[in-house]
Amino acid sequence: MVFDPALADIRFGTGVSPRFARPTGVEDMLRRLTGPDRMAEAYPVPRFDGEAGEDIREFHRLLQARKKVRGTEAETPARRQLSKHRKKLRAAEMQSARHILLRGIMSEDGFRERLVWFWTDHFATGPRSQLHRASMASYVEDAIRPHVAGRFADMLWAAETHPIMQVYLDQQKNYGPNSAAAQKSKRKIGLNENLGREMLELHTLGVGGGYTQADVTALAGLLTGLKVEKNTRAVFKPNAAEPGPFMILGQYWGGAPGDRERELREFVEALSVNPVTLRHLAYKLAVYFVADAPDEGLVEHVAAAMVGANGDLVAGYRAMLEHPAAWSPAPSNVKPPIDFMVSACRALDIHPAMLERMNDSNTKARFLVPMSLMGQPWFDPNGPDGLPEADYRWVSPQGLAERIQWSMTAPQALTTKLPDPRSFVETALAGRAPEPVKFAAKAAETDWEGIGLILSSPAFQRR
Repeated sequence: MVFDPALADIRFGTGVSPRFARPTGVEDMLRRLTGPDRMAEAYPVPRFDGEAGEDIREFHRLLQARKKVRGTEAETPARRQLSKHRKKLRAAEMQSARHILLRGIMSEDGFRERLVWFWTDHFATGPRSQLHRASMASYVEDAIRPHVAGRFADMLWAAETHPIMQVYLDQQKNYGPNSAAAQKSKRKIGLNENLGREMLELHTLGVGGGYTQADVTALAGLLTGLKVEKNTRAVFKPNAAEPGPFMILGQYWGGAPGDRERELREFVEALSVNPVTLRHLAYKLAVYFVADAPDEGLVEHVAAAMVGANGDLVAGYRAMLEHPAAWSPAPSNVKPPIDFMVSACRALDIHPAMLERMNDSNTKARFLVPMSLMGQPWFDPNGPDGLPEADYRWVSPQGLAERIQWSMTAPQALTTKLPDPRSFVETALAGRAPEPVKFAAKAAETDWEGIGLILSSPAFQRR
């Protein structure tokens, strides 16, 4: 393996920056990853167990209060209070968006930010509830970010039991047909298999991972009792749980409803270290960071490392970074929209105050709307399978047109003085710009055209 500091920033980080020192080696990258999370401290995002949860509960309280006074003189002031709080939630959503972008732009630990983006998409969710729309970033802050350098078992548990995931996959509708709650209900309620299916198909074993429909149904039964309380807290309600045991993947799990939380945790632990699960994760990591068709030896090396370490994620990352196939100098993956914009801001050395002081309207216009037009709506994937993995999905005619448009217009709005394209081409492409891009940078009639040509070039768009 030949470690390349520039490629470490480009392929495994959030892009090169004239402001920050490049990693000196694999150990340096892992030291930063396992050290203090300085970007989370500098640019905080509310958590469900703090301000985000309180805001959602208050919104729910105001919503119920308005319903109670509908058609009376008290309805107008109740509606005003609700509208005021809704604006607060939208403002918090925009602030979280700016902070997430700033984390990528200002980080000396770009590998951590990329891993957060990867795992967020692996455990993809979307805003299925008005109450939760403004708090999607809080899901990541609770369930993903704290665990990117830990055990997969802990992240799997945190993601599957999180209120956002439960609402997104209709776990609230999952009741044991023979549970106490079902017996007392005046309407017919029963199993909902959404969460169980995605746990096996997307989050762990993967498509073709050896599970059957019977396993999905049995896992749905094991998951009964897992609910959301007051829209923000995961709880276990034994009266909604189906009595076990359940045969899943050739083994019995679960028994009395009162022990369901412990039994479900034991199942998650076992599923998290299943070799099929870890091979699936190794493949996805290799696709995301290295190539659409990754080297088979790389995938097996990463999988073996995680199997040997009982699902320790850092062991897998180390194996990936130490494998020669990860450092092929040929540009490979197309940058997804957020990666593209963040890496452009890093190359331009955007001052953080430009985003810190940006109002909500400009945040949408400069970042969120272009991201959506490029194919990556903010925290709203097309489905639980997340964003496209194939590069061709990112280079559709509309997506390419929007990338070019953003390259030509956004830099002027994000910095007070554009750099000279002749020097910027070396900075942005870390001294490896192809001759046609260098020529375009020198021949551009204006600085903004030169910068736009560099950022929209295939050399910058790929890792």
